[in-house]
Amino acid sequence: MTEPLPEFPYHPDPMATGVIAPSDTMCLCCGQARGYIYTGPVHSIDDLADRLCPWCIADGTAAGRYEAGFTGGAVGDDVPIEVFVAVDSRTPGFTAWQDPQWYFHCGDGAAFLGAVGAAELAARPDAIETLRKEAGGWGWPPDEVEHHLSTLDRDGQPTAYLFRCRVCATHLAYSDFT
Repeated sequence: MTEPLPEFPYHPDPMATGVIAPSDTMCLCCGQARGYIYTGPVHSIDDLADRLCPWCIADGTAAGRYEAGFTGGAVGDDVPIEVFVAVDSRTPGFTAWQDPQWYFHCGDGAAFLGAVGAAELAARPDAIETLRKEAGGWGWPPDEVEHHLSTLDRDGQPTAYLFRCRVCATHLAYSDFT
């Protein structure tokens, strides 16, 4: 019987976002086949793709042993270094079209909820406003920004990546495309 997955406060459902998958693969770090393997991005000089179990990520063993990070760049207000380390070295990342970014808000890491499109964003005006500001910063006129927002596609591109602040519950998002 497979043991329950570890909890990831900054990525609450990594099975749903597709970065942890059932597998009989033995973890390179702990040498155990625990029923799941991490399939998301790994920033390391070693080739660790599809070779680490969720437990070695959760407890920081994989990050420490291989000088690895999992979440990429940070976006948001200042946070204590301990929070940044917990997000980057003990949290499953996610795959994006470009380099993934992780939101920080209210002095803490935000929880990654997954890729979303215009339909999923309709109920989250706070996330839409974040996206509107992002696209407005590209120098696009308002009608082009609105067109961009209307074409966001969870399973295609452009897509958006949705986060929720763990302190104030504000939804944040950024868009990505090739």
